Amino acid sequence: MLDFKPEDQQLQLIEAEGVDDEEDSFELIDKLIAQGINAGDVKKLQDAGIHTVNGLMMQTKKSLTSIKGLSEAKVDKICEAAEKLVNCGYLTGNEILLKRRSVVRITTGSQALDELLGGGIETLAITEAFGEFRSGKTQLAHTLCVSTQLPLSMHGGNGKVAYIDTEGTFRPDRIIPIAERFGMDATAVLDNIVDSVIALFRVDFTGRGELAERQQKLAQMLSRLTKIAEEFNVAVYMTNQVIADPGGGVFISDPKKPAGGHVLAHASTVRLMLRKGKGEQRVCKVFDAPNLPEAEAVFQITPGGVADVKD
Repeated sequence: MLDFKPEDQQLQLIEAEGVDDEEDSFELIDKLIAQGINAGDVKKLQDAGIHTVNGLMMQTKKSLTSIKGLSEAKVDKICEAAEKLVNCGYLTGNEILLKRRSVVRITTGSQALDELLGGGIETLAITEAFGEFRSGKTQLAHTLCVSTQLPLSMHGGNGKVAYIDTEGTFRPDRIIPIAERFGMDATAVLDNIVDSVIALFRVDFTGRGELAERQQKLAQMLSRLTKIAEEFNVAVYMTNQVIADPGGGVFISDPKKPAGGHVLAHASTVRLMLRKGKGEQRVCKVFDAPNLPEAEAVFQITPGGVADVKD
């Protein structure tokens, strides 16, 4: 069982360990200047939200030429320079294996849940948790807000958190007891947090007539999240609701399926189905994952966040 005992002195958040190593994993966009690219053109890329060469190579030629002041000839020259800095060709299995060594697994606060996930919530991936109301999705999100900031030696991510709150469920006061459980300074933890993906789309796009446009916008947003995860080696955890499944069949007592359809299903690397158990117990099932067996784990919700069930 994971045992996070606060020491006499609270764990202080320090500058990220191995920051230099993390920066070596991507090339900043201004390095293109040394490759003969005009500083003004690099500034245009930065203004468009492109800050690394890796991120540049994830863009389409069409999106790059849509940036004001960048012609097709300039884009071709920029891409040619970028290819000299990063390997954008084919990768061997061994090269991919080497890249996978940079994956960080962030603890959920429950050893049983961590073991189910192969060590925790992974970076370089999108993890989706879906389930009904009070199934533990948001509680896990709040716990990850804290555990993400733990040092790597404590199964954390040694990083900061961007909490995109689409339904008004973020509670800073909930963070305080979770931080105390992990022996961390709650004020420092909250300073490192910047305040279910589908909710906005379900409100803004209603009816079958707007379904295609909704799915297209959703696909674009998920594509951006995937690029961010891969470009900066971050973990993306998102919550989702379930909706009635008319095609569930007469033999299923309560047919439900995650919202978002195939677009969200294909974008998520790992899909977790959460449901209520006894009392404060919750059950997590691996619904879909490329490297995890279909299995379940039981955890509980405590004042200090997600934790193992005590015997």
